[in-house]
Amino acid sequence: MKRFTHDGFDLAFLDRGAGDPVLLIHGFASTHHVNWVAPGWVKTLNDAGYRAVAIDNRGHGASTKSYEPSDYAPARMAGDAAALLRHLGIARAHVMGYSMGARISAFLALEEPAMVATLVFGGLGSGMVDGVGDWSPIADALLAEDPATVTDPRGRAFRAFADQTRSDRRALAACIATSRQELTEAEMHRIYQPTLVAVGTRDDIGGSPETLAAMMPNAEAFAIEGRDHMLAVGDRTFKARVLDFLASHPL
Repeated sequence: MKRFTHDGFDLAFLDRGAGDPVLLIHGFASTHHVNWVAPGWVKTLNDAGYRAVAIDNRGHGASTKSYEPSDYAPARMAGDAAALLRHLGIARAHVMGYSMGARISAFLALEEPAMVATLVFGGLGSGMVDGVGDWSPIADALLAEDPATVTDPRGRAFRAFADQTRSDRRALAACIATSRQELTEAEMHRIYQPTLVAVGTRDDIGGSPETLAAMMPNAEAFAIEGRDHMLAVGDRTFKARVLDFLASHPL
């Protein structure tokens, strides 16, 4: 892991391979390794001739933790992503985010449009605009002293995931308070870059990929068949579709 500093945070990242750069932004409670290395994305991209750059978002993985919710506004995390590209001397890149990372990617496209060549929103469709349900049980689950006391199904799933990734649960509880900021349909319409919106057909969190793609001027939807929010990440059909999409839009 390499590191750089931005906005008072020491941020860890991976930079592997050569070719057109693809910036990878992971989801909530995940890390660059869990989201992109372990499921084979970095290898897949490298083997296809792309340079994979993956950040550990603030509050996650090997990056600095904060317990202040305002630190996790999506625009601020998008600022970290832009700062990483500048740190590496990358003027323009493909950008791919999963779940929370997709939301950060959208904010990056709005704040720094010249840096974003294309977008892949994984695991987040219409939830980008209309929300992804009540996540207060997840914050409660993250802060529970005893995981056995957690009864909410979604809370149990994310608590188990946070424990599996050895995350700082207090930092994640702060993150979840502000990182789910919704965008408007008008803002989505301003994102002009070619975009692929991909969500699992069994995903009960992300919302409809078709609905979100219809709000955008240059977007297409892809259904990851038979996959839920957690299992869609490493799906082979998802990888193949992304490679086709990137090949259709070279830098």
